[in-house]
Amino acid sequence: MNRRTFSQTLLAAALGSRAVAAGKLTLHIGHTGLTWIPLGGGPGPRPSIDPMVDPQYVEPAVRDMAGLGFYGIELFGNQIEAMEEHGGLGALLEKFRLPLISAYCGANLSVPAQRKDSISKTLGWAKLVKKYNGKVIVVGPNNVRRNSYDFKASKDDIVTTLNELGKAVMDMGLTPVLHQHTGTCVETREETYAVMEAVDSRVMKFGPDIGQLQKGGSDPVKVVKDFLPLVQHMHLKDYVGGPEYLGYCPLGQGKVDIPAILSMMNGRQTAGMVMVELDSPPPQPVPAIETAKIAKAYLQKQGVAFRS
Repeated sequence: MNRRTFSQTLLAAALGSRAVAAGKLTLHIGHTGLTWIPLGGGPGPRPSIDPMVDPQYVEPAVRDMAGLGFYGIELFGNQIEAMEEHGGLGALLEKFRLPLISAYCGANLSVPAQRKDSISKTLGWAKLVKKYNGKVIVVGPNNVRRNSYDFKASKDDIVTTLNELGKAVMDMGLTPVLHQHTGTCVETREETYAVMEAVDSRVMKFGPDIGQLQKGGSDPVKVVKDFLPLVQHMHLKDYVGGPEYLGYCPLGQGKVDIPAILSMMNGRQTAGMVMVELDSPPPQPVPAIETAKIAKAYLQKQGVAFRS
């Protein structure tokens, strides 16, 4: 019995034995801070501070998520690092009573010459996540030129880096999860399966982005189902293929079977959280808080409760 068959067997047993009240889901939903970062530039001069590390975009995200009743926040590792020069993240989280759950940490997985430095950088961010009582390190693969990328030649290096990084993060008391992503060294269904079936699952878990899966040509429901026991975190994103938000869209307006994903995640105890996310490059027709409100309303219709 391979890992995929084993996962499907566990899933069938779990779904068969789980008793869930009709119309009610026992899920705590968070939100990532990405939607609040104005990526992609625009008319006029370039900002003096990279939006990715500009503290002015952190407080609105924390404030809005807390006000809407989301259960936690995910920020980028370099955002948390940049906040250290401004008194740190702790006072802000305490003010709005919103816990930090996770940090997205980009890592070079496919170039062995960069392995040591990449792991060291990620562990630095992991120390800050632990400082602020976070639980999960979301490992984001490095970008590659997809039209010339040779996954087979890179696979062993990817797996080796994930295993080394995963063990180091686990030794810190945090949970590392691989986050497959379009445009990177782990994008397609085949790449995702090949890596997740080869890594040491004791030290590296799975944190899929279901919108990225849809955009990359995969069936998100199938992928989540096949690796459900390893799913310890998730980006809950919808995809429609339109001109806005890099083709993504507010929850419930796209192609992703969100109810099926929620059903599989319902009642599961995970290290992290199901995190709503929507990318923020222009054109961004409405403010971040409005898309978060759309997501909340949609999720409430699916039976998800929020903090009061």
